[in-house]
Amino acid sequence: MNNLLDNLYKNQSIIFKFFLLALSVFFIVYFFPTGGQFKYEIIKGKPWQYENLYAPFDFAILKSDEEIAAEKSKIKKTHIPYFNFDVSTAQDVKDNWKDKIDASEDSLIKSRPVLENFISQTINQIYETGIKIQDDREQNSSIAFLIKSKQVEEVPYNDLLTQEDLKPFLIDKIESSDLSEVRNSILEIFFEVLKVNVSYDQDLNEKQIQSKFDQISYTRGRVTKDSKIIAKGEIIEGEKLRILKSLKHEYESQSLESSSYVVVITGYTCLVGLSLLMLLLFIRQYRPNIYDNNNKITFIFFNILFLVFLTLLVLKLDTDYIYVVPLCILPLTLKAFFDARLGLFTHMITVLILGLIVPDSYEYMFLQIIAGIVTILTVSELYKRANLFLSVVQITLVYIFAYFAFNMIKEGSISEINYNNFIYFLLSGVGLLFVQPLIYAYEKIFGLISDLSLLELSDTNSKLLKELANIAPGTFHHSLNVANLAEAAANEIGANSLLIRVGALYHDIGKMKNPIYFTENQTTSVSPHDELSPKESAEVIINHRLEGIEIAKRRNLPDRIIDFIRTHHGTTTVYYFYTKQKEEEEEEDINPEDFRYPGPIPFSKETAILMMCDSVEAASKSLKEPSTQLIDDFVEKIIDKQIQEDQFINANITFKEIQSIKKILKAKLNNIYHLRIEYPD
Repeated sequence: MNNLLDNLYKNQSIIFKFFLLALSVFFIVYFFPTGGQFKYEIIKGKPWQYENLYAPFDFAILKSDEEIAAEKSKIKKTHIPYFNFDVSTAQDVKDNWKDKIDASEDSLIKSRPVLENFISQTINQIYETGIKIQDDREQNSSIAFLIKSKQVEEVPYNDLLTQEDLKPFLIDKIESSDLSEVRNSILEIFFEVLKVNVSYDQDLNEKQIQSKFDQISYTRGRVTKDSKIIAKGEIIEGEKLRILKSLKHEYESQSLESSSYVVVITGYTCLVGLSLLMLLLFIRQYRPNIYDNNNKITFIFFNILFLVFLTLLVLKLDTDYIYVVPLCILPLTLKAFFDARLGLFTHMITVLILGLIVPDSYEYMFLQIIAGIVTILTVSELYKRANLFLSVVQITLVYIFAYFAFNMIKEGSISEINYNNFIYFLLSGVGLLFVQPLIYAYEKIFGLISDLSLLELSDTNSKLLKELANIAPGTFHHSLNVANLAEAAANEIGANSLLIRVGALYHDIGKMKNPIYFTENQTTSVSPHDELSPKESAEVIINHRLEGIEIAKRRNLPDRIIDFIRTHHGTTTVYYFYTKQKEEEEEEDINPEDFRYPGPIPFSKETAILMMCDSVEAASKSLKEPSTQLIDDFVEKIIDKQIQEDQFINANITFKEIQSIKKILKAKLNNIYHLRIEYPD
C-alpha cells in the first residue's frame, strides 16, 4: 500500500496530465453532434473519386436554397392582403357631412338641392371600400380582403383609395356632374369630412404568409433504394450534386441506434484523444519546461476547449456563421505567453478536431490553417496596438482571398460565391482585437505573464524601481547596466530580450533591506563589514536573494521574474569573504557551505544570461586600468569559472551560444570604458 502511495506521489504530475487529457476528450466528445456521418467528401466541380455510389435507402431530393427562396418570394408577391375596415369611422362621416354644407359660406352650394344627393352618393361609394394610408409594399394581387365587423369581404384592390388618390378621384366625379363651377368648395367639404378608415393588418398578414411558408415542400422527387447516384469519375455538379447533398443531409439527420451511437462516440473519442495526445507529446519533446508546469498545460487545454465549445455553439445556432468564430485568437494568445511554434501546432490540432464536425471540412481546415500561419508570421510585439491592428487586417484579407480563390474552383463562377462570408470574416477580425483584454484576464487567472505585462514592469518609473533608486541608487545603476548587457546578449542568441531585461531590473531588489552592506551603495571608505566576521558578512550578502524573493512576492511580481532573483547567483561562493575567512582560520575549520548561495542554478537561457552579465558587470568595477586584452581575459575567466562549477547544466544553452554571449559582453565593456585597439609604436 505504501509503495502504491509513493508511486502515486512521485507520478502525480503525469497522472494529472492524463486526467486533464481524458477530461478534455470527454467534454469535447460529449458536446459533439451525434447524428450519422456521410463518409464521402463532396466537392463541387471535381470528379467523384470513389466507386460507383448506389442509394442505400429511399430518400427525398432536397430543393436548393435558391428554389426555396424563389417560392417564398412568389408567395409574398401573390399574397392577398388583409385590411381592417373601421365601420364606425365610415358611419361618422356619413352622419356629419350635412353639417359641413350648412357651415359653408358658399351661397351656390346651399342653393343647389342636387348637391346633397351628389355628396351622399359619393361618400357611400368611397366607404364601400374605404380610404387607406399610402404604403410602399409591393402588391401584385388584384383583390384584397376587408375585415368588416369580423366578416371578410373580397374587394378589388384598386378600389381601395389612398389619401393621394382622393383628389383626382373627386375631381373626376365633380367634372362629370353639373357642379364643376363650385368644385373647389365641394373639394374643401370632402377633405374636411373624409377620414382614413382602412389599415393594413400586419399580424394577420404575417400569420397567413407564414402559414403558406409552412406548407412549402422542401423536397422534389425521390431516389429509390439501389438506384445509381453517381459513377466513379463523373463530375459532381447539377442534379448529381443536389442528390449527393440530399443523401448527406439524410445521413446527418438520422438518429443513431444505440449500438451505432456507441461506435460513433468511440470513434470520436479515439480521434480527439489521439489529437490531444500528439499535442501533449509535442510539448514533452520540444517544450519540457512547459510540460513540467501543470498550470501551463491546463491553460493550453483550457484555450482549446474554449474555442471548440464556441465553435460548437455557433454550429448549433447556424452553420452559416461558422467563420465568425475568431479561431486565430488561439495562436495569438499562445504566442503571447509561450512561443510561435507551440501556438501554431496547438492551432492546427484544434482545427483538426473541429474538422471532424464542421460542414465543408476541407475548406474550413484549409482556411483556418492558412490564417493561423499568417497569424504567427505577422503578429509581433503584441503590446503595440498598431501592430495588432495591422496584423488583424492582414489575417482578414488572407481569409477573404483564400475563400474567394477556393470558391472560384468549387463554384466555377464568381456570381455564385456566397459573399456574406466576407462579412463574417470581418466580424472574426474584430473579434481578434479582443485578444489584449483576454490576455490580461488570463494573466490574473492562471498567473502567467505576457509581453504586455513585461513592458509595464520594464518602466523604470514604476513604484518598486523608484524605491530601489532612492534607497539603493548604486544597486539601481548596477541593475540598469546588467539589463543593457543582458538584453544585448539575449538578442544575439535569440532569447527573450524583454523578459531578461525585466528580470535584470528586479534581480537585486533584496539589497533594499541592507543597502549599505553592498559596495555599490557605499559613499565612504568605511564599510559596515569591518565590524562583522567574514561568515556574518557572507550571510548578509547571501540573504539579499531571499529578501528579494519576499519583496517580489509582497509586490505581486510574476513568478517568471522571481525566477531571476532565485537563480542569479546559482550555487556560487561569496569568494571574497570565503578567502578572508581562510586567512583568519585554518582551512579545516571552515565549512564552504556557509559561504555558498543555496541556489537553484539557472534553468533557462534567460536566467543563465543574467548570471553571466551580473557577475561580469559587478566584477568589472574592480578593474583599475582596463584594456581590451584585460577585459577579454576577465570575461573569459568569470564565465569559464561558472561553467566549471556546473552552473549552466540545467539551462538549455549551448557552448556556441555562450561564446556569442562572451563576445557581446567584451564588446559592450570595451564601449563602456571607451577603449580602442592598441596600435604598436
